[in-house]
Amino acid sequence: MSEDAQDVVLLVEDEPAIRMVLSEYLSHMGYHVLVAADSQEAFAILATKPHLDLMVTDFRLPGGVSGVEIAEPAVKLRPDLKVIFISGYPAEIVESGSSIARKAPILAKPFDLNTLHEEIKDLLR
Repeated sequence: MSEDAQDVVLLVEDEPAIRMVLSEYLSHMGYHVLVAADSQEAFAILATKPHLDLMVTDFRLPGGVSGVEIAEPAVKLRPDLKVIFISGYPAEIVESGSSIARKAPILAKPFDLNTLHEEIKDLLR
């Protein structure tokens, strides 16, 4: 992590190639990135890391726990936590009925990395 990396991003993505590309990109853009491949890893990070600014999470994750099911308790514990959903099935996020899903940006895969960065900058202002 570079010394000027201020914002901490939790990336929850089960696909290794996507996880690697997003992690490298976000690190390059100056964010401190914590990576989780599934809900268990995400919950472990949420339980042990006192400071998180943003969570970027896939919707469909292994083990039957969705990104929405991770985001809801995370935001209850950390009301200032911002969330961005990424998914190949964006309609499922909207159909989940989650209040977070109604407010959070949803990026349909594949998406442009610059679009992701713009969403992050808007949320973290």
